[in-house]
Amino acid sequence: MDPINLFDYESAARDKLPQMAFDYYAGGSDDEITLRDNREAYSRITLRYRVLRDISGRDLSTSIFGQEVSMPILVAPTAFHRLACEEGELATARGADRTGTILILSTLSTTAMEEVRAVAGGPAWFQLYFYRDREATADLVRRAEAAGYTAIVLTVDAQLWGVRERDVRNRFQLLEGLSMPNLRGDMSRLGAADADSGLAAYVAEMFDPELSWEHVEWLASLTDLPVLIKGVVHAADACLAIEHGAAGVIVSNHGGRQLDTSVATISALPEVTEAAREALARDSRESAEFSVLLDGGIRRGTDVVKALAMGADAVCVGRPILWGLAVDGEDGVVRVLELLRAETDTAMGLCGATSPHELREMGPDLIVRPGGF
Repeated sequence: MDPINLFDYESAARDKLPQMAFDYYAGGSDDEITLRDNREAYSRITLRYRVLRDISGRDLSTSIFGQEVSMPILVAPTAFHRLACEEGELATARGADRTGTILILSTLSTTAMEEVRAVAGGPAWFQLYFYRDREATADLVRRAEAAGYTAIVLTVDAQLWGVRERDVRNRFQLLEGLSMPNLRGDMSRLGAADADSGLAAYVAEMFDPELSWEHVEWLASLTDLPVLIKGVVHAADACLAIEHGAAGVIVSNHGGRQLDTSVATISALPEVTEAAREALARDSRESAEFSVLLDGGIRRGTDVVKALAMGADAVCVGRPILWGLAVDGEDGVVRVLELLRAETDTAMGLCGATSPHELREMGPDLIVRPGGF
């Protein structure tokens, strides 16, 4: 039987991928507690649905920074897609385009950003790591602008690499013939240390550990594109993001790959969204001027519904895209996104809502968190 849900795609991808590649995609840091809790936290949240509401006109489309998408589900930035299939990020970009959503391309793409943008018919965003060489960082932003990317997503929780024990055991390296064409520097020359991976060695050498809010202001001044901060799980950091010129945040713990035992993203979301609303109100700014997105653990349409009801404007999906890519290339990406779209539409309707906006309006009345009403 063909895969009928995202878990089926993960199982099929496990059978197809080399162990090193599967472990790189699937793994988390240390004991992988946060990796598991990102998923399990959704099961601790229940839905107090409404009935006898007209749900005949359901529509999942929404807008983020004025960019129209067919559903509140974006493709999260993940590295090294050519480990999954030969066409790599090109197949992912075409799959995102066919489903009417936004691809967020990783700095650590195995395909040049210009080539990816050329096949992405709809809007695409570029995810940025901040390098010790500030000019190298600025050059990536200029290239993204010139290629037609429509937002910059700065990852802020990875200047120090978490200990990903699966990668250490596998001495993770890019396969021969693969490279990171967006970057200056060559990961292949960084051999795996005795107790580390080649990727961790690259990060230690290249990423700037001094990254601070001053750098966010500098980045925001460098471009007219909206800048989102990815890696926020604390209310205070959401407020600081607004203060320092960010256009949005992505509530993310790097898929459980950085600080193990950190808070699950869906658990952090309400605090972040409430703090952002209050900070915008103090500045007399409209909530529409700042977006809150979420990634981590999204596997079912009910997860998407819960995230929207708890204040997210949209969610980003990472690993399931890679599973689809590994199983069936571009068509696998499309199938994963369409499965999640269908589940979200069903869950939204069964909750008594007809749109993402209506789910956000229903908000706390729809959600029952641990401890009861």
